[in-house]
Amino acid sequence: MEFRAIVISGASSGLGAALARRYALPGAALGLIGRDHDRLAAVAAACRDQGATVETGQFDVADAEPLGAWLRAFDVSHPVDLLIANAGTSAGPAPGQISEGLALATRQVRTNLLGAINLVETLAPALAARGRGRIALVASVAALRGLPYSPAYSASKAGVRAYGEAMRALLAPRGVGVSVVVPGFFASPMTDRYKGDHPFVVSLDRAAAIVGGGIDHGRARIVFPWLLAWALRGADLIPAPLGDAILRRVHFHIEPG
Repeated sequence: MEFRAIVISGASSGLGAALARRYALPGAALGLIGRDHDRLAAVAAACRDQGATVETGQFDVADAEPLGAWLRAFDVSHPVDLLIANAGTSAGPAPGQISEGLALATRQVRTNLLGAINLVETLAPALAARGRGRIALVASVAALRGLPYSPAYSASKAGVRAYGEAMRALLAPRGVGVSVVVPGFFASPMTDRYKGDHPFVVSLDRAAAIVGGGIDHGRARIVFPWLLAWALRGADLIPAPLGDAILRRVHFHIEPG
C-alpha cells in the first residue's frame, strides 16, 4: 500500500528517522515529530531532498494539548493515512540500586505509553471518519515479559502492545488497520545506551525495512527477531520463579537518555 500523508513521532533519530527517509517519496507529505531541533531539522532536510513535503513539530509527545493542536492542523492540510507512534525512551536501575526511581519510571510511562495514546486518540477519529488508513505502534520484545533491568520500560511497552491490540480490533470495522510492532535490538542511539549483550541485533536499515514492509503489507503484528521473541514468550510461560531466575542471569544496565 502506498501512503501519501504520514505522521511519525520520534523522527529525529533511530527507527523514526529511518522510517521517515523510507516514506519520503515525491508527492508524500510527512509530519515529523521530535524533541531535538537540530536532529529533526537534519532528517527533515534529507526527506525534502528526496522529494517529500515536510512539516516538523518539536514536541514532547506526553504534552497532549500542543501536540494535538499540531496534529489536527497537519491533518486538515494533509489528511493522514499513516500514523507511526514511535517515540520512546528507556532507563533502568543503576548498578547496585533496587529501582530506577520515580522520576525515570514516570518519564518512560509518560513518553512511551501516554505519548502513543496522545497521538492515536487525536488522529484515529479522522482516519475512521475517512474509512481508511493505518496506525502503527512501536512496542518492544520487553512487552512480552517484564525484564528486571528495565521495569518501567517493560511496563510502558506492554501497555503500548495491549493498547495497540485493542485498538486494532476496535478500528478494523471502520476501515482503519493497526500494526503492533514488537522489535528486539537494532542499531540505534537507544541500543547504544544498553550496556551488555545485544542478542540477535540487526542493523537500523534492516529494522526499518522489516517495520516498513510489515506496515505496507498491512500486517497486524510485526515481530523480530523471532528467536528472541520466542525466548521471552517461553520465559513467560514457564513457572514464574524459574523465569525470574533465568532473567536475573542477564546482566544489563541502561544509561538514561
